[in-house]
Amino acid sequence: MSPDVMPEAQVAPAMTEPGNKTDRAHSRARAVRRRRIVVAVSRVLLLVAVLGLWELLSRAEVIDPFNFSMPSKIWDQIWTWVTHGTALGSLGEQIWYTLYEALLGWVVGVVAGVVFGIALGRITLLADVLGPYIKVLNSIPRIVLAPIFVIWFGLGPASKVASAVVLVFFPVFFNAFQGAREVDRNLVANARILGASDRRVTVQVVIPSATSWIFTSLHVSFGFALIGAIVGEYIGATKGIGLLVAQSQGTFNAAGVYAAMVILAVVALLAEGLLTFAERRIFRWKPASSDS
Repeated sequence: MSPDVMPEAQVAPAMTEPGNKTDRAHSRARAVRRRRIVVAVSRVLLLVAVLGLWELLSRAEVIDPFNFSMPSKIWDQIWTWVTHGTALGSLGEQIWYTLYEALLGWVVGVVAGVVFGIALGRITLLADVLGPYIKVLNSIPRIVLAPIFVIWFGLGPASKVASAVVLVFFPVFFNAFQGAREVDRNLVANARILGASDRRVTVQVVIPSATSWIFTSLHVSFGFALIGAIVGEYIGATKGIGLLVAQSQGTFNAAGVYAAMVILAVVALLAEGLLTFAERRIFRWKPASSDS
């Protein structure tokens, strides 16, 4: 046998191994796509089944259509608001008013929660002094503060922003605090060995390490911001989705109450989608979840 010719048994594995890896990668990609399709179809079928059953039970008067309404009437109410507006003005104006209050309260609450969380996570003395007060404030049912804020700040957006802030602050604070406490001590020690000051350690080591903790709280906290704005509007306001809910309830319009809830759910889902997109862009280094 010529020394330039390798035996076939030795050549085959080297030639086929890359192909096998490629095939496995394609198989995994196809499995992920199939799973996503199955999940999406299942979600749609579940929604259709629930709405269809609700409609049938209401039309058959198994459940009281006056109190529970039905999906067709809810859709009619939404379409009426879209095409003819509400008693308070256009539907877009009401959505924007509530969204503005929720966004502003969310931003203020997130910034305050991150700043205080990182500060108390880094400064032990500050955490020891303020810790009991934060626990007491966190134990107060924050929804009951909404009427107080209306008394303090009036019926304008300030009272709704304040309600959103107090609901957003604590989940963001505790996540930022825990994220600052869970930073790898070796990273901090290495940064100090390289001559980094406390400020540089906080900015370049602690905050990036705590970012994943903070983003986890952002998904939940925006929903809290919407709740704060809606509750404030429900108690007293001049416009907004919460006021639509209050007016619909006052006129025994169950379809109007559910229609406002559907609109809020759509807004919350869109905000969740934007946050998820931003998180994936920022954390590109993280492996993609197989469940997504």
